[in-house]
Amino acid sequence: MEAKKSKKAAIENQRGSWLLMGLVVALAFMFVSFEWTQHDVRVAALSSDDESIFVTELVPITFPEEKLEPPPPPENKVVDILEIVKNDIEVTDEVSTVSEDMNAVHEIVWIPPVVETETVVEDVIHVSVEIMPEFPGGTAALMKYLSGNIKYPTISQETGSQGKVIVQFVVDKDGTITNPEVVRGVDPYLDKEAVRVISSMPKWKPGVQNGKKVRVKYTVPVMFRLQ
Repeated sequence: MEAKKSKKAAIENQRGSWLLMGLVVALAFMFVSFEWTQHDVRVAALSSDDESIFVTELVPITFPEEKLEPPPPPENKVVDILEIVKNDIEVTDEVSTVSEDMNAVHEIVWIPPVVETETVVEDVIHVSVEIMPEFPGGTAALMKYLSGNIKYPTISQETGSQGKVIVQFVVDKDGTITNPEVVRGVDPYLDKEAVRVISSMPKWKPGVQNGKKVRVKYTVPVMFRLQ
């Protein structure tokens, strides 16, 4: 005979219902626990009484004490000792009397004061003097010197620059050429070459004015021409 169980006594038939109920109960506990922890959270607000907690005490700034050095000892001053001399020496005034003739005629002679005058040597640069400066050998020698010593700049040759550069300089008392400068130029390269040639000239015969050698300003044209 087979043992028969009643449907009410079979627990396996209600397994799904019990599982669903247990899941609902577990979710309910979890929800209650979350709600409980959220209500327990409190936000601490600072009140006026609690502000004193964050007050920091200011520490006074102290400086190290400076040690003052003792003043130097006073210097020993030398005191002059005055010696008192007895005034018991008789002093005799020796005065010579000269007999003057009241009727004599006195002659007054005036001596003019001697005034020392300094001779100032003026270093004047003359433009025109009695004897003008001259290149050794004359003007022909000067032209020959310039044509033989001028080096035509390559850049000026390529650009076709040519013309007359007028250079002014000073012939010193010893014939030295000083202060050469371009009065009228053509281009920077030709001007520079003209100044170089004038500066390298030998000493000239200096100019003469009133029998003295003087400084004279002189002007020389330097010609640059392409062939």
